[in-house]
Amino acid sequence: MSTTSQGFAFQREQFQQIIEDTLDIARTLGASDAGAEVSEGAGLSVSVRKGELENVERNRDKSLGVTVYLGQRRGNASTSDFSRQAIEQTVRAAYDIARFTAEDPAAGLPEADDLAGADEAARDLDLFYPWDLNADTAAELARRCEDAAFATDRRIGNSEGAGTSAQQSHFWAGNSRGFRGGYSSSRHSISVAPIAVQPSRSRRGEPDMQRDAWYSSMRDAMDLASPEAVGRYAAERALSRLAARKIATCEVPILFESSLAAGMLGAYVQATSGGALYRRATFLLDCIGQPVLADHLDIDEDPHQRKGKASAPFDDEGVRTRKRRVVDAGVVQGYFLSSYSARKLGLKTTGHAGGSQNLSLTSRHTQPGDHLDQMLRKLHRGFFVTELMGQGVNYVTGDYSRGAAGYWVEQGRIVHPVHEVTIAGNLRDMLRGIVALGADRYTLGGKTVGSMLMDRMKVAGA
Repeated sequence: MSTTSQGFAFQREQFQQIIEDTLDIARTLGASDAGAEVSEGAGLSVSVRKGELENVERNRDKSLGVTVYLGQRRGNASTSDFSRQAIEQTVRAAYDIARFTAEDPAAGLPEADDLAGADEAARDLDLFYPWDLNADTAAELARRCEDAAFATDRRIGNSEGAGTSAQQSHFWAGNSRGFRGGYSSSRHSISVAPIAVQPSRSRRGEPDMQRDAWYSSMRDAMDLASPEAVGRYAAERALSRLAARKIATCEVPILFESSLAAGMLGAYVQATSGGALYRRATFLLDCIGQPVLADHLDIDEDPHQRKGKASAPFDDEGVRTRKRRVVDAGVVQGYFLSSYSARKLGLKTTGHAGGSQNLSLTSRHTQPGDHLDQMLRKLHRGFFVTELMGQGVNYVTGDYSRGAAGYWVEQGRIVHPVHEVTIAGNLRDMLRGIVALGADRYTLGGKTVGSMLMDRMKVAGA
């Protein structure tokens, strides 16, 4: 593949030579080990508001990052200048930092047998779909999206705008223990944030205004939802929130919309990641082999999913990635560890420098017909949450408290929209208290899950 023909300024061969030169310089200086990564990104983002062009932004960036080890002392430096002189200065800077850094017994490159081999590193996961998009076409797609939102209902009286984005990047990495690898990837999106307006019923009252948003994001632009579909759905979400009201403080079952349930899966990953574990800053310490989720739940990870939003043949350190079951019948099978955090814990890396890779949370009780309507019937009476606000999660204690909006449900049917309430609980109880997952599966980033029903949480309202 010629990367210059795909909108990049540098070819892979040039990146490969930069890595070899960088590692040679580090070796000549006397580094005991070294690693480097060189990357380039390019993209276009265009936004419109009420039909008028607002922003056209083109981005192009490049970077070389170098890590040098002197025994168990580590130094890091970076540059955006790829000239020979700049590379030498950058490696020297990393070397000098390492000289004056205290020794860290956990510092060092991954063990050679954990690194992806040449065939593993070259695995094609179908991640690169360049989008030949110009500003005029991008603006037209955004306008179509916003126009569809306005056309949905005359109560869509305003908009925070719509946008189209096309992004692509490529990199090459290597280290002194023999690892070499890199690949190209892309991510494209269309989004809109309409505002629904309803006049007040009282003469002096302020009009009711409710905002919502929606987007579609994919590796391949051909897989994106149509601009019209994104616009209509965003408008319907905003309209459904009109005439929202508070509810009395209560303790009831909670149903999280699938996009929010993906965030709950993210909270689990955070609590079982190496950094939190070795710092003892998590409520899930020493949980391997322990039941943490409800016993009908499994979490699977597939880093090699084609077109996956978090797919990777190797992690940020060059460690091979593997398909695995993270949680089996509610029982924890493994953590998310980099080489550094693994050494701090006396364990082996799991290939997660850089985060998790295509997680899927499933329930053994989910039936094909368990879409949102059926999940509302299972909720029966309680709070259906579609928006969360704030960052009220304490990972040390597991305490959870966030602002929320959504809908009150009676007899399995939505009665009215709800706003300005707070939901609270403890993540340990919440994870164990997941009653059901819907078949309405949604992927947010690299996490896929259906709507999530929890047995009980506190709702602080009027």
